[in-house]
Amino acid sequence: MDVQEILRHVDHTLLAQGATWEEIRQICDDGMKYGCASVCIPQSYVNRAARYIAASWREKGSWLPVCTVIGFPNGYSPTAIKCLEAGNSVADGAGEIDMVINVGWVKDGLYDLVLNEINEVKTACRGRLLKVIIETCLLTQEEKVRMCEVVSASKADYIKTSTGFAGGGATREDVKLMVERMAEGKLVKAAGGIADLKDAEDFLALGAERLGTSRIVKAVKDSKM
Repeated sequence: MDVQEILRHVDHTLLAQGATWEEIRQICDDGMKYGCASVCIPQSYVNRAARYIAASWREKGSWLPVCTVIGFPNGYSPTAIKCLEAGNSVADGAGEIDMVINVGWVKDGLYDLVLNEINEVKTACRGRLLKVIIETCLLTQEEKVRMCEVVSASKADYIKTSTGFAGGGATREDVKLMVERMAEGKLVKAAGGIADLKDAEDFLALGAERLGTSRIVKAVKDSKM
């Protein structure tokens, strides 16, 4: 698969707790330069990054959507807080929101609450893309299937494998399951542990539409040195 085609599907990501503005600015530059799908960053940097990218667009014609994460990484914030985070992020310039589900609700079988929360957050997104992180490494096979059904029934745009902060990331088996189980029109994002271009190509070949990773752009940059 062509490297540029792979990069077109990458949400170039930096969510480390100690991320600095200089590091965020650099991944914005790289995301624009290499034609990534978005840059995925902490909420506190969304407004500054959105203004930075807008200035670059006016100067150079380079554009890049800003994505951020809410309820991150544990997912057990109250629904009202997640909605507040989503609304504030959109007001700051985010074009895409990745939300973490309440995994405890899944374990308790409270799928109606999970569905309601997703839909409330989607409303707070005001038309922006919403990706639902189900944290596959914490779920049983049956729970993964049920969450495919829940996200399929919701107003969200994507189901996403992982935060990368819970001890596991995307697997080929989970992405294959999601692609097979999601309703038509619902997309899949693989995230966490995507180490190299071979991983990226495999996940895209399985049917993932987005890849959440910090490593693919680095691999491309290193190959050009």
